[in-house]
Amino acid sequence: MAFACLHHAMAQDVFITRHGQVSFFGKTPLENIDATNNEASSVLNLQTGEIGFAVLIKSFHFEKALMEEHFNEDYMESNAIPKASFKGKINNPAAITTGKDGSYPVTVAGEMVLHGVTQKITVSGTIVIKDGLPEVLAKFKLAPKDYNIKIPALVADKIAETMNVSVDCKYQKK
Repeated sequence: MAFACLHHAMAQDVFITRHGQVSFFGKTPLENIDATNNEASSVLNLQTGEIGFAVLIKSFHFEKALMEEHFNEDYMESNAIPKASFKGKINNPAAITTGKDGSYPVTVAGEMVLHGVTQKITVSGTIVIKDGLPEVLAKFKLAPKDYNIKIPALVADKIAETMNVSVDCKYQKK
């Protein structure tokens, strides 16, 4: 009986989304690179602090179709490497109370897999609890070169050395 209650309590702290927003922006002298993906999947376990994301590269959309085509074919090779992912752990999950609306600063450490390359990263963000449901907000920088994303010399001056990545995921109970 006690195990069933414990299992039930843990299940209440697991949240999912299939419509998380991940966007990136790079400022360059010639043109800005700006793309948004509204189809990120994520699982958040506030009991253990585990958080994971999966993003289909082809679900990033740009204002210019040609830029989107170059991004998928030339840089990200999204036919061969269709997904990016992150798996990490929140440093202080016990500080987050789903029963109390509020804003909780967090640090998440984990592994980002992008373009088939795995890198350890640490990201600061915020978990906002509203009506018992979490929203994860984070902003961080990624460098394409850290993930073996090759930028042709011809357009190297058009591509920012680092991309500003934003995450905004609203979760529902699993």
